[in-house]
Amino acid sequence: MSDLPPVYTQFDISANSVPPGRQPGGEGMSQQLLAESVVLQRQQCALLTRQCELLTELAAQVSLQQRQRAAELKAWKDANPDLAQACRRAAESLAKVHTEFLAGIATEAFDNAENYSDSEYALGEFIDRYGPRLAHFNGVLQLFAQLGAAPPQPSEG
Repeated sequence: MSDLPPVYTQFDISANSVPPGRQPGGEGMSQQLLAESVVLQRQQCALLTRQCELLTELAAQVSLQQRQRAAELKAWKDANPDLAQACRRAAESLAKVHTEFLAGIATEAFDNAENYSDSEYALGEFIDRYGPRLAHFNGVLQLFAQLGAAPPQPSEG
């Protein structure tokens, strides 16, 4: 584990706060409070530094996974150029069908919203009727779109 104190602590920073066992006033009091403040700020800086290190490691890990996935996808597209093109055409065609399907569902939901709020059965029927079909449709569309997507262009900068 770490030698650092817990990340979440509670401080009373109001003007009237006096640590237990201390009386306000006096030079020794202000020096001690200043010293405690410096210690707390150093601890906070150490915690923030560690947090930055962890976020950097996390970003590097996610970036590595994304690059690996992109390389795998590019290799698949290079090995199957005709299939990748067919997936792109299918995604474009299905996107139009998907839009019409969503429009129909939205219209039905709007027209029957009062029934759905009054009857749990009616809402369940609506979800049972469209939920699985929409979920599968979205999955297929996403797969075609991903497999048929044009490779990203290198950014100029």
